[in-house]
Parts: sequence; structure tokens; C-alpha cells
Amino acid sequence: QVQLVESGGGSVQTGGSLTLSCTTSGFTYGHYYMGWFRQAPGRQREGVALIGFNLNSEYADSVKGRFAIARDNAENTLHLQMNSLKPDDTATYTCARSRCRFLNCVANRPRLSPQDFDLWGQGTQVTVSS
Repeated sequence: QVQLVESGGGSVQTGGSLTLSCTTSGFTYGHYYMGWFRQAPGRQREGVALIGFNLNSEYADSVKGRFAIARDNAENTLHLQMNSLKPDDTATYTCARSRCRFLNCVANRPRLSPQDFDLWGQGTQVTVSS
């Protein structure tokens, strides 16, 4: 079964840290870019970070220097280490798989945009209180 399952969300105070994980199954994980996205109530889904199968990464300006994305191709898992959390980081965080696969991703590198991802998890809630 092809699926993505997030875990690790929760409630923290400003300045705190959380680590999100995404467990994947049903596809050749190492052939895809993976990303983290978030959506706050009343706002559009936005890209947080992505990582390629060659471990190149990209971050939204709002999280640079605070968040770190990582992948374990042996365990088919994706992680997001979030430090120095702010109330503006409050959102539902979702992991996603790129629309492109392997050599297609080399030719057309995915953007940190929902349009370039086509498989989504259910999401995990992160709440940061001031």
C-alpha cells in the first residue's frame, strides 16, 4: 500500500524544538524527492523544505537556519528537525512525495511547491504557544 504517515507533532512553547517523522511504504523511496509542507487555518499550504535523493535540500526563507530536513533511504523515512519554534510555525505539517521520479527529477527538479508533489500524508499538528 502506497502511503505516507507522519508522527511527532505536538505542543511546545516559543523557542522549543520538535522532530517530525514520515514513514513511507509502497514505492521506491530512494527514487523520489520528498518534502514537508504546512498549512495554518485560513492560509494556503506552503512549502517548508524538500530533499532530493542525492540529499540536496531547499528551505523556505521563513525556516532557514531553524529547521533541518533529513532522509534515511535505508529506512524509507523522512524527518524534519524544528528548532527555535515560533507561534507563526503553528500549522498542520504534511510530508509529500514528488510528482517526478528519478531521472525525470534530474531533468526537472521539483520546486518547493505543492504542484510538484502528488502523494500526501494525513498531517500532524504542531502548535507553538507564546
